[in-house]
Order: sequence, then structure tokens, then C-alpha cells
Amino acid sequence: MGQFTHAAASDDEGLSASASLTGSLSADEFKAVFRGHPGGVAVITADAGNGPVALTATSVSSVSAEPPLLIFSISSQSSAAPTISAAGTIVVHLLDSADVDVARLAATSGVDRFADTTAWSRLTSGEPVYHGVRAWVRCSVIDRMDAGGSTVIAAHALQASIDRDVEPGAHGDALVYHNRTWHRLGDHSRLT
Repeated sequence: MGQFTHAAASDDEGLSASASLTGSLSADEFKAVFRGHPGGVAVITADAGNGPVALTATSVSSVSAEPPLLIFSISSQSSAAPTISAAGTIVVHLLDSADVDVARLAATSGVDRFADTTAWSRLTSGEPVYHGVRAWVRCSVIDRMDAGGSTVIAAHALQASIDRDVEPGAHGDALVYHNRTWHRLGDHSRLT
């Protein structure tokens, strides 16, 4: 049993009522709920004309294989948010445990995430891409939605590169973020 529970709005009230809900979870309660829910780690890069930016995200999710769509969210507090929100195309780097340094770099505020010019380059289409990551997907942004203090971005996959493929059923040394720390999935963490 959890520490706290709150009733949600009834289904017939719909999403439009969410802005005026009373009795919703506090920010600390919401963070506590999700702290125990691990997320895959990705780095999003973009350049809307003012130089490259990067941020680490655990909100990347595939939506559809046909057409190939994904979504992610970015906090308005991120220094990269204005550029990523304005960009027409972005690159989503899907990381494994060998890429934890890239994840840490993009998650660190106040640093130049592109100072090491040997760690990244530009695709022929202009987007910044980090070298040697497990996989990356170049995407066209197709929609944006304001959601609280964040923006949810929907993107259509245009191009991909896989450096380290994962066989079906294999763990692939996945990098996950759980309870404010980085973790590597492997055979030791397999349950079945």
C-alpha cells in the first residue's frame, strides 16, 4: 500500500476538466510515484539556427510503426527547450549502458555539451548527432502540445542508425533511469 492516494476525476469529466481539478497530487507526490518507475534513457539534439542543444530524456516512447512515430516531453525549465521546441527536425539518441557519459553530459546544466568536437558531428541535413551511441533516429517534428510546464513533441522517424543492435529477447545492456540513478539491465536483472 502506498503512502498516499488521491481520487481522480471521473471518466465522464474528460481531459478538458484536468486544468480545474481539485485534489490532484502535489508535485512531490507525483515525483514519488514515478521515482519507482524506470525509464529508458535518450538524448535529444537539435539546432534551430542558434547552435546545437542537447538534453537527456526518459520520456521517449514509440507510438506507431506505420507510420513510424515517437513522442517525448521536454520541461520548459530546460535550457534546451526553446531550441528543441522551435526545431523542425531533431535527433533522438537511444542509449545503452556504454553511453552513460553522453546521458550525463546532456543532463548536466551549465556545461557546453558540444565542446568536445570529436564526440559529435552534423548529419548532411544539419542536425547534431553524437558518435558511437547505440542508436539514433532523425525525426521531423509533426506536432507540439503544451502540457503543464512541459511540451509534448510528436515526431516522424525519417532516418536511423544502429551501432549496437539488440537481438529479440536479449538484454542489450539497456540504460535505464530509476529512483534518481542510472542502471544497466543485463542477465542479472532478467526475471523470466
